[in-house]
Amino acid sequence: MITLRPSAERLYTRLDWLDSRHTFSFGEHHDPRFMGFRALRVINEDRVAPGQGFGTHPHRDMEIVTYVLEGVLEHQDSLGTGATIKPGDVQRMTAGTGVLHSEFNGSKTESVHFIQIWVRPDRNRLPPDYEQRSFPEADRDGQLRLIVSPEGRDGSLTIHQDVNISAGLLKRDDAVAYGLKPGREAWVQIARGALTLNGVAMSAGDGAGVTEEPVLAFTSTERAEVLLFDLG
Repeated sequence: MITLRPSAERLYTRLDWLDSRHTFSFGEHHDPRFMGFRALRVINEDRVAPGQGFGTHPHRDMEIVTYVLEGVLEHQDSLGTGATIKPGDVQRMTAGTGVLHSEFNGSKTESVHFIQIWVRPDRNRLPPDYEQRSFPEADRDGQLRLIVSPEGRDGSLTIHQDVNISAGLLKRDDAVAYGLKPGREAWVQIARGALTLNGVAMSAGDGAGVTEEPVLAFTSTERAEVLLFDLG
């Protein structure tokens, strides 16, 4: 079964410096139908104006993954981390017992466009931690490349939860299949472009929960960028 979450139905925050679309309930925005999906709690698609960003603020007991689509994101945190995140880079931060951090647009002229993901950890009060890695386009072209996993296998980032996150860049008419093991479910998020998922049309900003589907068949109808969450 595929449950579609159309882009146009996402919740929306609009400020003079921020355009944010929320796949799941977030902050003051509440949709009882979409409170998350298994351990997946937040998918926010953010566009931040040049030179602007999220000032220092706290988090705890959450795994936070950031995937940059366009522009440059500057990260600072109370662990002493200072990092620049560009397209192809993926960041994972364990908030654990508590961390302060900020994210700013590193450009004075161009907006930054990124997806922020929150996953509930498998246990609370973990030591805060930060990890970042680059996944070149060549590693994601025409395939689903593992970027986050519990064991950090195949060069992926590690996460404290039974979730495997893959990213793919598909050219028009590319076809990719992904097998789901029994008892597992998936969330698919289209970052850019358009494709079909088991015959269901999806385009940029759309998401879909997948249950009781042993195989996920992706066929791109135009160049597409997709995130796949395989959840235990």
